[in-house]
Amino acid sequence: MAITQAMCDSFKEELLLGDHDLDTDSLKIALYSSSATLSNTTTAYTTSNEVTGTNYSAGGVALNNAAVSLSGNVAFLDFDDAVFANVSITARGAVIYNTSSGINTNAAIAVLDFGADKTATDGDFTVIFPTADSSNAIIRIA
Repeated sequence: MAITQAMCDSFKEELLLGDHDLDTDSLKIALYSSSATLSNTTTAYTTSNEVTGTNYSAGGVALNNAAVSLSGNVAFLDFDDAVFANVSITARGAVIYNTSSGINTNAAIAVLDFGADKTATDGDFTVIFPTADSSNAIIRIA
């Protein structure tokens, strides 16, 4: 199994179809084990190989304060870091998805690969997003 970081191909198509309004839609992030197979071909949130553990709820957590910006010729999306509070889990990656999308229920936006298993034991598991700018934001379109 493998997790490959990418913007999802289906998301690119859905953007052109007008299915996403990223600063007002409900976005979430779910965590996955190293057994998951996730990549640019991922189309939707799935419970298959989603992590389980103390205080982790299937579907993950909401991404708050989404903001779309433009710098030069690069558009990008930012949101607050995602905090999974007081959990005991091990995760290798994540899927950012849109629960408001019209064409694809729970439409996948991006796959994140943490590079290795990351563990929290009776503590917070935080996904820290990079600086929100045209070179570093996790979701950007040039």
